[in-house]
Amino acid sequence: MEFREDILGAPYEAVELPLAPDEEGAVSATLVRRLVPGSRRAVLYVHGYVDYFFQTHLADHFVELGYSFYALDLRKYGRSLRPHQSPNFVRDLAAYDEELDAAVRVVRELDGHRELLVNGHSTGGLVTALWAGRRAGRGVVDGLFLNSPFLSMPAAPAVRTLGGPAVEALGRLAATRKLPSTLNPHYVHSLHRDHRGEWDFDLRLKPAEGFPLYAGWLAAIHRGQRRLRRGLGIDVPVLLMASTASIATTTWQAKLHHADAVLRADDIAAEGPRLGRHVTIVRIEGGMHDLVLSGEAARTQLFTELDRWLGAYLPQSPLPEPSLPESS
Repeated sequence: MEFREDILGAPYEAVELPLAPDEEGAVSATLVRRLVPGSRRAVLYVHGYVDYFFQTHLADHFVELGYSFYALDLRKYGRSLRPHQSPNFVRDLAAYDEELDAAVRVVRELDGHRELLVNGHSTGGLVTALWAGRRAGRGVVDGLFLNSPFLSMPAAPAVRTLGGPAVEALGRLAATRKLPSTLNPHYVHSLHRDHRGEWDFDLRLKPAEGFPLYAGWLAAIHRGQRRLRRGLGIDVPVLLMASTASIATTTWQAKLHHADAVLRADDIAAEGPRLGRHVTIVRIEGGMHDLVLSGEAARTQLFTELDRWLGAYLPQSPLPEPSLPESS
């Protein structure tokens, strides 16, 4: 396994993780890493829908805490998307277990880290939560940090209940049918520095208009959220963060810089207790959907709360006392 310099440049390096082929052909995921020499602690970041890893300031924060940083671009996303593939498409969220397990083997077995925190954002939050529930009792992960996880559809409860079976049936019968996208381009515009934001990222990998929304993918999300509602039984501490406010708009509004423009933050928080028995829920004032990309005040609150939680539930193990020479 050979890591090479990542598209972000040094000190980031990346390796392709070959996966089992699917109906579209060859499949792979991409693991990015930034090692902290001598560290035995690591964090694995998993992105959201129409997304990829570019949030280097998040990596900076973890590295300063002594964590080696890893990020996984899932199959058919970002660095892993190939010309023959349908962007973001998957029939079952459990398919991602393959690359998550492969990434953990690199983190733990190849690179020798003993403690692993998994950090999932949005769809990546739902994917990693379901995976952590299936891996409960195996000592695979030591903690879970979820940033605005996609635990609930952004619709009224009655619509979610009535619409779910129809979406799942369509997903089974016509998985590759393209549906009207509900992605709000103003959200990406609120982030990117070429529009109204402060961040720089590749708009080919994270386009404002998104990629086609496939019926099979949406059905997989519905099934994953239905599984969540039965309780996941995650057996490690979970930190769930969401904004204090949401916004749904088809026009530009300044509030897009201070609220979740993708999901309903109150619904995220309400579903949090279903993750496991040990869930800490924190609401971030003025937070955007990707809380890490929020304005400075919200980012400061996020990192302060994250550090407090890490200190309480994943404290650094004390170094062994040096052995003293025996007196003669």
